[in-house]
Amino acid sequence: MINRDRLLERFLRYVIIPTTSDPDADCYPSSAGQWELGKVLVEELVQMGLPDSCQDEHGLIWATLPSNVSAETPTIAWNAHLDTSPETSGEGVKPQVVENYQGGDLVLPGNSEAIIRVAENPELNQLHGATLITTDGTTLLGGDDKAGIAIIMETAEALLENPQIQHGKIQILFTCDEEIGHGVDFVDMQRLGAVAAYTVDGGQANEIDVETFSADLATITIRGVNIHPSIAKDRMVNAMRVAGSFLDRLPRDLSPEKTAGRDGFIHPYSLSGGVAEVTIHLILRDFETAQLAQQQQLLHALSEQLGQENPEVTIDLSVIPQYRNMAAGLSREPRAVAYAQLAHERLGRVAQLTTIRGGTDGSQLTEKGLPTPNLSSGQHNPHSPLEWACLNEMVQAAEVLQELAQVWQESSA
Repeated sequence: MINRDRLLERFLRYVIIPTTSDPDADCYPSSAGQWELGKVLVEELVQMGLPDSCQDEHGLIWATLPSNVSAETPTIAWNAHLDTSPETSGEGVKPQVVENYQGGDLVLPGNSEAIIRVAENPELNQLHGATLITTDGTTLLGGDDKAGIAIIMETAEALLENPQIQHGKIQILFTCDEEIGHGVDFVDMQRLGAVAAYTVDGGQANEIDVETFSADLATITIRGVNIHPSIAKDRMVNAMRVAGSFLDRLPRDLSPEKTAGRDGFIHPYSLSGGVAEVTIHLILRDFETAQLAQQQQLLHALSEQLGQENPEVTIDLSVIPQYRNMAAGLSREPRAVAYAQLAHERLGRVAQLTTIRGGTDGSQLTEKGLPTPNLSSGQHNPHSPLEWACLNEMVQAAEVLQELAQVWQESSA
């Protein structure tokens, strides 16, 4: 029922629209491309037969796939996000389609040093004969989360084309600025009106993410004194040097490069400025929410130490909560995960319940009272010029959504 070629065409069309979110923007959504992609999606939703689809004043996309059964059934929601990560450029994306992948490393055409290596992507060993979509090595791809958008759009159209597949009411919601922690800031939970939701923002096939990091965003602002270097002696205070010391003193064993499993980390991901002022953005992550306070205390202590050593500078630290571990909230509606497992089982697959070292809109939706596990979308190496997606896994994800809609409908029959 899922149209493979149409799904691929959708995905290729979406990824070339730049939708990078901007953590420093003073508007919502934080980039014009999110408005542009949203308008494209609304037009397609209307054309496929959902005339009430709309883009609201915040750039969020709303659509309703009406129930096609007479019995009252629970409403569920499907979610994906429009934006891509600011960690790698999303401008000028040139997707490369690799049909019938035969194994081996993939050298990307835009940068000969950008190589998707099997040693670093062992899942490729299970994908011989599959269709892969890569970047050209100069930008990210945008599979996070345009793969999820394409999957939801294709599944919705497939259900409309095949009314013999019975399902209840399904709300479709595409959010903005998820990558910078603001995906659900303006979501009207009453309007969503669902008993459970599913983000389609996961990795390889047949995984259900049921636990995520808790996350905060920290910003360090270091202000020095700038003056012409010819007369700088005992007068200039170089904020860049203090910033270098700050970064150098962050514990190496508390970095993403040195942690795995359930270990948390502090990750400085952006630095900007000059002699007079430097801004450092850091993400704080841990599965235990209480550990975030300890990470903040470490940053406070380091700021105070450097301030004492450099009394001419001022160092300000601000921390903004981003999202929280979804694990506890999912227990409020156990059907959310159980029915996703059943949908996989009915397709002859075994779903793995997984923990991810990241977060989704589902983390915040769950925190707001709407249990929202995360489903696979076939995306790999997100936020990277080595990002790739697997079309075969995207088709499988659409099949899971289609089956899941039937499971929820049958539960109330």
